This record gives sequence, structure tokens and C-alpha cells, in this order.
Amino acid sequence: MTTTVTPPETKPVEKTKRPRLPKSARAGGQLHGGPIAYAILIVFTLVSLFPLVWTAIAASRDNQRLAQTPPPFWFGSGLFDKLEIAWKDANLGEAFLNTTIVAGTSALTIVFMSTIAGFAFAKLRFRGRGALMLIVIGTMMVPPQLSVIPLYMMVAKLDWTDQLQAVILPSLVSAFGVFFMRQYLIQALPDEIIEAARVDGASSWRVVWHVVFPAARPAMAVLGMLTFVQTWNDFMWPFLVLTQMGNPTVQVAVAGLGRGYTPDQSLIMAGALLGTLPLLLVFAIFGKQIVGGIMQGAVKG
Repeated sequence: MTTTVTPPETKPVEKTKRPRLPKSARAGGQLHGGPIAYAILIVFTLVSLFPLVWTAIAASRDNQRLAQTPPPFWFGSGLFDKLEIAWKDANLGEAFLNTTIVAGTSALTIVFMSTIAGFAFAKLRFRGRGALMLIVIGTMMVPPQLSVIPLYMMVAKLDWTDQLQAVILPSLVSAFGVFFMRQYLIQALPDEIIEAARVDGASSWRVVWHVVFPAARPAMAVLGMLTFVQTWNDFMWPFLVLTQMGNPTVQVAVAGLGRGYTPDQSLIMAGALLGTLPLLLVFAIFGKQIVGGIMQGAVKG
């Protein structure tokens, strides 16, 4: 006689349902800001634009209205007249050309030299690399005001006063640019790519041209933009070695506006507005590439 054993009844296992994530939290989903985020961004945008807008407003008024309380917060009727006067009185046409030459030359040279030096410090092995890098970083700690007197004595001895090379040559290299490119290339340029290029018989300059420069392009764009803006806005050194009637840069030319017993504040504001417009144009054209380079560097770093 056989007996059958019935297995005990088992309760079905209930599956726990995972909470359904919104589309913005899924992989590859696009994040969307709420109304509070948009309100904060609008406030920050308005605060950032206010100095530029008020400069244009002040340029359209006269000294009497600017001295009143409260100051004007809307445009007057004399903006274009003041812009024309500032353009002629400060000789801004020549100043724009000189500043473009100085800023463009400095930006191109600093980007080129910094990329090569940054690659050497990041990927090449040579004796004293760490000590040399510390020296480069140490030069960033020295205030630039300490070098003004010896640099001016050197420029005067070479008879370069009131000439553009007096402004260009001191700004052909940048310790910050070397450090910036080194930090980027450490992460953005794998050693395997360099070794593969060496195996294929590429020389050092060919590795730099065909491997390093393409890999460093986003950082080079960011460094070039930062250098161009800094050189364009530089005032102290160009003011010491250049004159308004000789070869002025934009900042030197604007500094000569509105002189007199009672400075014409609106004319000064008009010159400052004209000196700012080229930078806004450059950023409007290349802003997408620059922001993309910064974000790519942040992801890789």
C-alpha cells in the first residue's frame, strides 16, 4: 500500500512594485527645472545685465540728470550722439585695431605655448619635472605690481615706449595657462594613445600636432577666450607704456575721455559701452563652444 504525501500549500510570493520614476530621473532623461529654479535664474540674469544696461542709460543722459536723486533708470535721447562723440574723441577705431592685435597675439601665443608645456608636464618623463612645475606655480603667487618697475626700465632701455610690442611681449606666456592645460591633459589624454602614435613612428612634434592638439581643443578654446578677455580689459601696464595720442589700446583711449574741470560722466560711460561691445560679440559667436569646452573638461576631470 503506497501513501501519497501532499506538499504543504505555499503562498504565492507577492512582487514588490518599484516606484515609477519620472522621466527626468530616468537614464538619459532630460532634467527640467521647476518654477522656483526659473525665477532664481531670471533674477540672477537681471542682476548680471543691470550694470551693462545702466551704463547705456547713463551714456544717454547728461551730468545734470546723473547727479539727481534718484538716478535715471530709463534711456534718454542722446545715446547715439554720445557714442559718436566718444568714438571720435578717443580715436577708438585705432584703439580697437591695436587692442585686437595685442589680445589676439597674446591669446594665440599663450594657448600654443601653454598646450605644449602642459603636455610636457603632464605626459613626458624628465628629470626635475616636479621642481619645474612648482616654480611655474610659484610665479603665480608673485603680485604683478612687483614687476612693473623693472619691466618698465627694460622697455625704456629698448626704446619700446608707446609701441605695441611693449604690451605684447610681456604677455606671451602664462603660468596659469601651463597649469590649466597640464591639469586638463592629465585626464583627457590617455597614455595609450601616445604610445600607439610612438609605435606608428610618429615624432614628438607629430604627436603634439595630431594627438595633443585635437584632444586639448576644448580647453584651448576656454583658455583662449579667458586670455583674450583679460588682455582686452588690461589697463595698468598699457596705461604706463602707451599714450592716448600714440598707439592706445581701448582702455587707455577710454581713460582719456571726459577730462576737464567737470568730467563728462555720460561721455565716459559711452566709451566704456563701446569698449565692452566687442567682447559681447565674441562671446555671442563663440559662447557655445566655450561653455561646451568647460563642461567637457568638468566631466573628464
